[in-house]
Amino acid sequence: MRLNTIKPGEGAKRPRLRVGRGASAGQGKTCGRGVKGQRARKGGYHKVGFEGGQMPLQRRLPKTGFTSAIKPTRAELTLDNLSRLPAGEVNLAALKAANLVPAHAERVKVILSGKVDKAYVVKGADVTATKGAKSAVEAAGGRFEA
Repeated sequence: MRLNTIKPGEGAKRPRLRVGRGASAGQGKTCGRGVKGQRARKGGYHKVGFEGGQMPLQRRLPKTGFTSAIKPTRAELTLDNLSRLPAGEVNLAALKAANLVPAHAERVKVILSGKVDKAYVVKGADVTATKGAKSAVEAAGGRFEA
């Protein structure tokens, strides 16, 4: 096969429909646009979704989803990430210094994902934990203090 012998498949390229060339051509007079109305006019069309003044579908349907306003100020911390710190006292400032939570976080929640084998003393009301994470930290010899 050579590049100069490549042709489109049979019936892939149809000739342009020449409208407005008389009744015998099949697309004469109104040229396939029907009779009167906005779509029959030159330049007469509207944006996508326009329904002739009726409330469009995208506005009739209810809005879905939810965007939390407090999400940027909250952070999650897994037990695996917590175990990167040396044993001892853990608070929000220590977590930010170790780059385990974002700098803009105001509250942190420790979640049960992974294992912890060091004794941590988690201090501060801004660091909380799930039941499972709390029991895992306490089982390793640590504790939570408000």
